[in-house]
Amino acid sequence: MKTLNLSEDPHRRFNPLTGEWILISPHRTRRPWQGHVEHAAQEEHPQYDPSCYLCPGNSRAGSAVNPHYEGAFAFDNDFSALLQTTPAERIDEEGLLVANGEPGLCRVVCFSPRHDLTLAELDVAAISGVIDMWVEEYESLGGRREINYVQIFENKGELMGCSNPHPHCQIWAQHSIPDEPAKESRQQSGYLRAHERCMLCDYIMLEEKRTARIVIQNEAFIVLVPFWAVWPFETLIVSRRHRSHIGELDETERDGLADILKRITTRYDNIFKISFPYSAGIHQAPTDGDPHPEWHLHMHFYPPLLRSSTVRKFMVGYEMMGEPQRDLTAESAAETLRQLPERHYRIKTTSEPA
Repeated sequence: MKTLNLSEDPHRRFNPLTGEWILISPHRTRRPWQGHVEHAAQEEHPQYDPSCYLCPGNSRAGSAVNPHYEGAFAFDNDFSALLQTTPAERIDEEGLLVANGEPGLCRVVCFSPRHDLTLAELDVAAISGVIDMWVEEYESLGGRREINYVQIFENKGELMGCSNPHPHCQIWAQHSIPDEPAKESRQQSGYLRAHERCMLCDYIMLEEKRTARIVIQNEAFIVLVPFWAVWPFETLIVSRRHRSHIGELDETERDGLADILKRITTRYDNIFKISFPYSAGIHQAPTDGDPHPEWHLHMHFYPPLLRSSTVRKFMVGYEMMGEPQRDLTAESAAETLRQLPERHYRIKTTSEPA
């Protein structure tokens, strides 16, 4: 009798963090591609752009002017998607027309004063400064009585809807826990109740035994392509020690996270020798004042590019009507990422022409 071959046979994989399934079709990687391609922008940017509203010393919306900052810099988003003045009111008409007011605020964190650098091109010390800023924002925003969740995320590249190439991320702090972390919270809580252990602690121990999906690691963090990955080169960054949120990281662990972010984003850029687009975000414990022993700090990277810098992943058809599907196995994606150099492709060696 034929046994299931995860490298060849169509199969579904379960995501224990969300309780959802993804369809894997590894045999489809052999099909020819004759569809539309998207061209990733490869524009060279200056170190300073006088028209950029994120560069030091430049004007923003209204009368706001950026200081001449030298490291990470945070400010209230001038076009915030959430407002502190929104009443936390509920509308409910017979359980059919239901809406809740959502107070909150949005912040922007510039990674560097340099307009032309990305996270992959910053040095580890500069990335450590960004992480320190994330911790400060998480604790100060999460300390507000009306804020129950702090979502830190980055959209990199035009393909991901980023309108400004200056290296930055956003922080949305809101009254409710959004759907994605809420699903992860339920799954982690259920696992803790059933096993009296942390889900992601157990998961990374299992992955370390298998090794096939591990990309890189250091003493503080591990990066892997999760077994249930949806996006082509999706990765999951997980703290080795059980930390519920970034505020619990000590200085060594913060530096370890900076090292990991530098190495994985460099690998992304090196896949197709472009500034690799992605959406990334930190998932961590809510700030609702309750203990959250189930929560294990982790970070998701969702890059859309599939087979080249011009072919990307769309969610269409079956994926919109049924469930997510992918052709590239998690093991193949991890192997591709593992084999890439950690020297950024834009850094020339002394023997190469400038």
